[in-house]
Amino acid sequence: MLTLEDDRLVFSFPEVHPDATCEIAFRRTLRIPDDNRLYPLPPGLGDFPLAHVDDYAERIPAQWLEHGGILFPMVQAEAMWIRFSSDYPFAIKVAAGKINAVSGEPWSPQLQPRRVGLNGSTEQDYVTVPQQDWLDGFNVGQGLVRQFVAMPLGAGYTVEGQLTGVEEHGGLQIIAVPLKAEHYQPPERPDVLFSPQRSMNFQASCEMGLAAGGLLKQKIYEDPFGLDKWDQTHSSRCFVHLLNSAQYQAVTGKRPPGNVPTAAEYAAAGLPWFELYDEGIPGVIPSSKLRELDSVAALGVKKGETPLPDNTPITEPLAIAGIKKIREGNL
Repeated sequence: MLTLEDDRLVFSFPEVHPDATCEIAFRRTLRIPDDNRLYPLPPGLGDFPLAHVDDYAERIPAQWLEHGGILFPMVQAEAMWIRFSSDYPFAIKVAAGKINAVSGEPWSPQLQPRRVGLNGSTEQDYVTVPQQDWLDGFNVGQGLVRQFVAMPLGAGYTVEGQLTGVEEHGGLQIIAVPLKAEHYQPPERPDVLFSPQRSMNFQASCEMGLAAGGLLKQKIYEDPFGLDKWDQTHSSRCFVHLLNSAQYQAVTGKRPPGNVPTAAEYAAAGLPWFELYDEGIPGVIPSSKLRELDSVAALGVKKGETPLPDNTPITEPLAIAGIKKIREGNL
């Protein structure tokens, strides 16, 4: 079952296990400079407001009704990250414009078999929850992602456009697959994430897609269970439509969220950025397709355009708040 509760997607499978529930939220955040420097994780600045597509059937394209799902607003060059929350293990596939954000391959509903590279690193096309708390962008390097940045369809900046030559889908596509119940062993003393909350103009189309922005340090974790442990007979999927602010207000009658500060303004204020200490957890290899993509700024140079406002590099030292997994011992 898939529901929308308090601006969170809730995937639940009581027929698999009473605990088989996963929540997904889409978080507003700073857009880091797209300058090929490596940045720590930016904070969360509140959830995007989510709405049912079916509630606005008379104001949206017929194709959106066919897709169903939800919608939320993003302005050009706005950034986001995805927050996963579940105690029960899930495999989650995330695509942007029907391009898998982990593997760079075209969208497919089934989890693809894991492959092991020459150096022993794993390649897969999904993230595993609760191990993976966040996904901030496209998997482009060993422990590196390029930030999710919204760009309008038709301008040629999205990952979908770069890899397929057309921009027809946009949005996000998500599928959640629970672990088979017989492999679930709830720990008596689960690992705890000590985590300070990560929260503290083109008009080519009303539809938005996701492009590859600046570089962030983030690892996509290796599946600790293996493909055969996931219950692919039970899964649920959702199409997430992205509108620009003007169209969101026209469709819903609601004002979109206000602007967030620039990364430079946030850094100048001495506010915290975040780094996850996870050296002992193996990660998957980068996608060769996603690694070869141009970032928004690089593509803008080729086009002779300036698609990103306020893209000034940050030169002063950043305030880093460390986050690490801690294990509870016996009392």
